[in-house]
Amino acid sequence: MITNERVLSAFLQISREKFVNSDAVTLAYQDHPLPIGYNQTISQPTTVMLMIQLLEIEESHIVLEIGAGSGYNAAIMSKLARKVYTLETIPELAVFAKNNLLCSQISNVEVIHTDGKQGYQEAAPFHRIMVTAAASEVPQNLLAQLEDQGIIVIPVGNPYGCEMLKIHKIGKEFKTSKHGLYSFVPLV
Repeated sequence: MITNERVLSAFLQISREKFVNSDAVTLAYQDHPLPIGYNQTISQPTTVMLMIQLLEIEESHIVLEIGAGSGYNAAIMSKLARKVYTLETIPELAVFAKNNLLCSQISNVEVIHTDGKQGYQEAAPFHRIMVTAAASEVPQNLLAQLEDQGIIVIPVGNPYGCEMLKIHKIGKEFKTSKHGLYSFVPLV
């Protein structure tokens, strides 16, 4: 499933056990989601890597992530991109993500406590956007914050059977491809 060597290398550089709750450390490398509190989860590793692979991140890219959670996805993307902004609506998880990234000595990720559905206009446009929760529809303001030739990866639909979409912005057009059904917590 994962064929991008850069994504595999980035994944191997990040210790997942640093991004889970202390009671789940022994489960950190099992390939399934784990609870991180506040009715949220850290996604299973294969899903994280697949989403990041779909983003096609280059070293010069600025990435926006909606849903920081524990900071794990942003940590992996930090090894691929120039800068990652990750937004988290739950204040305790924003602090959790900041602390996890700090302990992992990652300095090119900025965690911002805000409503991710609004995006982050202050740093837009973005080369890539990743949404880590199931949206009922693609937020138009996120598409507006995507630069030309940019890509957004977002699960859309019912949280227990949402479709993974890759949307490529080409000029004023958007080309969408589907990449399977997944389960995600709902975008709040």
